[in-house]
Amino acid sequence: MNTSTVDPSEIAKFEAMAAEWWDLNGKFKPLHMLNPCRLDYITSQIAAEFDRDLDAAAPFKGLRILDIGCGGGLLAEPMARLGADVVGADAAAGNIPVAQIHAVQSGLEIDYRHTTAEAMADAGEQFDVVLNMEVVEHVADPLAYLTACQTLLKPGGLMLCSTINRNPKSFMMAIVGAEHIMRWLPKGTHEWNKFITPDELFDLIAKAGLSPVDRKGFVFNPITWSWSLSDRDLSVNYVTSSIKTV
Repeated sequence: MNTSTVDPSEIAKFEAMAAEWWDLNGKFKPLHMLNPCRLDYITSQIAAEFDRDLDAAAPFKGLRILDIGCGGGLLAEPMARLGADVVGADAAAGNIPVAQIHAVQSGLEIDYRHTTAEAMADAGEQFDVVLNMEVVEHVADPLAYLTACQTLLKPGGLMLCSTINRNPKSFMMAIVGAEHIMRWLPKGTHEWNKFITPDELFDLIAKAGLSPVDRKGFVFNPITWSWSLSDRDLSVNYVTSSIKTV
């Protein structure tokens, strides 16, 4: 039996914000702004790995996708629209009814569950893709958590994992800028010492039994007020792609 890597204090932060998931100008405004860039990376990686045509009617049909730490469903819903069989899981119970209601309003069938990666791994669940976006910096034991995610993947499966780098720039941007100056997020949402460098994350992913194959930066442009992908700039937000080869 796996021990849960859930950090109760981290869950409490997101429980308090649950009702605002779909408010474009609420506490999750940064995620709504980032979402198109995240989706561009996610869909292109899945399409490349599973040889899918994104211009097809339902390109992800037949793929079972887990969105772990799904929140209100900002990623689960686009995956369902692309034809995937989607499970959205979150350790914060308050997020689940918000996600369920919005999915119904959107005419989408998504299996939302109040559970953890460890519990699903113990139950023998298996997925083609695990979306693990902006979660690893909130768990108590990153390696144990990533190992549970690896267990959830079928052989040949794909994990997409994003987080925040740990350096002076990320402290200024993600904490001072986003929480204190812009007030995009409540103060205390992130803890800088829990941030993970790209090299550290690649090492953790490899120790968890996955093969890292790609990483890109998410870069915010304050002039155009938009996000873009970067091959070189991983200084603050970044995303990785890894494969379960056995």
